[in-house]
Amino acid sequence: MKKDGLVVAVCGATGAVGRVMLEVLAERNFPAAEVIPFASSRSAGSTVTYKGRELTVRELKEDSFAGIDLALFSAGGGTSEKFAPLAAKAGCVVVDNSSAWRMDPACPLVVPEVNPHDLAWHKGIIANPNCSTIQMVVALKPIHDAVGIRRIVVSTYQAVSGTGQKAIEELANQVQLMFNGRVDEIEAKVYPHRIAFNCLPQIDVFLDNDYTKEEMKMVNETKKIMGDDSIRVTATTVRVPVFFGHSESVNIETGGKLTAKECRALLSQAPGVRVLDNPSERIYPMAIDAQGQDDTFVGRIREDDTIDNGLNLWIVADNIRKGAALNAVQIAEKLVEMDLLRVP
Repeated sequence: MKKDGLVVAVCGATGAVGRVMLEVLAERNFPAAEVIPFASSRSAGSTVTYKGRELTVRELKEDSFAGIDLALFSAGGGTSEKFAPLAAKAGCVVVDNSSAWRMDPACPLVVPEVNPHDLAWHKGIIANPNCSTIQMVVALKPIHDAVGIRRIVVSTYQAVSGTGQKAIEELANQVQLMFNGRVDEIEAKVYPHRIAFNCLPQIDVFLDNDYTKEEMKMVNETKKIMGDDSIRVTATTVRVPVFFGHSESVNIETGGKLTAKECRALLSQAPGVRVLDNPSERIYPMAIDAQGQDDTFVGRIREDDTIDNGLNLWIVADNIRKGAALNAVQIAEKLVEMDLLRVP
C-alpha cells in the first residue's frame, strides 16, 4: 500500500448501493487518500457525500482509471463488462457488484467470512456475489465446515431495494395510491405485477428450466463460494413489499448430526453472524432488525424431523449493506490485509 494511502473509485456512486459504499468506506476508515465518484454522463456534475464533504461526480470513461488503485463497481452488468477489463489493464483492482463476472472461472467470487483465500488467485477483477447468496453462505459455511451440507432448499423474501431506487419509488407510490382509494391509477412499471400488498414469485427473467435467473444465481454461486460442487441447491426467490432487508427460509440436510442447540452455539461464534432465537419470547430476526446493520441475523433454528440430519433456519440481512456495499468494502480490506491490491 502507498504510504500516503490509496486512490479509490466508486463507479455507480449516485445509485443506492454506490452511496452506501461511500458511507461504509468512511465508517470503516478505509485507508483511502482520495475517493473519486464516477457515474454515467447523466449524473456527472452532481454531488455525493463522503466523510461530510461533497464530492463532484465524474463521468465514467475509458481512460478514467489512470492512477487509481481500487475501483468498487455498482453500475450494472453492461457497464462492468465494458469498464472492468479497462480498469484492470490500467493496473486498478476491481471489486464488481454486478453479475457480469461471478461465474467467470478466472474471477474469484468472494464473501470474506467464507472464502477470503480465493482472493489469492485474482487477476484484477473480483466478483461480489448476489445479495441473497451472500447472507445464506455466511450462515451456512460454519455448518458446512462442522458436519458438511449435502442439500439446501431455500425460499427467499426479497426487498424491493434489491431492484434499485425506481422499485423503491414504485412500492411507495403504489401504497400511497391504495391508501387514497386510487387503485385504478396504479401502474406496474418496474415489476410485471403490482408489488404493493402482494408477493411476486419471480425475480429476474425465467430460464428454459422454469427457474428464474435469480434462483439459478443462488444455486451456482453457492457451490462456487463454498468450493463444493457436490452440494445440491434448489431455490425459489420471491419479491415482497418490503423496502430493505432480505429474509430467507433455509432447509438443509447435513452430512453429520447437528442438533438445534449445537447449531445455535456454533453460529453464535461465527464471524458476521448474530443469532436471535428465542421463540418463547417471540425473538427472531426480521427485516426491520437488519436494516442498516452489518451482521447476518439467524433464528428459528430447529431440527427437521422428516430426515435424519435436517435443520431449518431463518436468515435475514440488509441487502444493500451486507448484500452489496459492505461485502465489497470487506473484500477491499482483505486485499489490503493480504497485500493483494495489485493486478498480477
